[in-house]
Amino acid sequence: MIEEFRRYNNVEAREIRDVVMDVFTRSYVEQTATGDPFRSREAFGERFDAYTRGSGFDLVVGYISGAAVGQSWGWPLGPDSAWWGGLQLDDAAEDQAAFVAEDGARTFALSEIMVDVDHAGQGYAHALHDELLKARTEQRGTLLVKPDNERAYGAYRRWGWSRVGTLTPGWDHAPTFDVLIRPLG
Repeated sequence: MIEEFRRYNNVEAREIRDVVMDVFTRSYVEQTATGDPFRSREAFGERFDAYTRGSGFDLVVGYISGAAVGQSWGWPLGPDSAWWGGLQLDDAAEDQAAFVAEDGARTFALSEIMVDVDHAGQGYAHALHDELLKARTEQRGTLLVKPDNERAYGAYRRWGWSRVGTLTPGWDHAPTFDVLIRPLG
């Protein structure tokens, strides 16, 4: 069981960048070994640095016996957010402009949940998910999941997330993800 959760804003998260990178390295062992440039340590570090430039970033790190074993983070989507770029909604009748209209208080983008391989499969991802989201005041959450990631996809569905479409982020070598949504609060 995770003994302690610590929450960090964008400035504090940059101060523990080494911890964040270490948890990533221990969590994505198989993915980084494939050589996929999107899953490389360097690409992950670049994305983390970009995410923590703006205010609103929210990071939760889980600790056992003083060691970081997992982390989860995200941020509220503002009016100029690039998050929805390339979105293809499943429901063609849905008003896409209304769906993607953001004001900084409508949608929280849950960007990452990861647990090191030695602690995977013990419910820690769910605990990190819940700890991160319980403090959020936005109306809804969104996240991206690879369609073939059956383990994560199944967990997200059990935790109340539903697919609304697909999207390919603007990052180099980014795959196409399914877009999931769930109400918050």
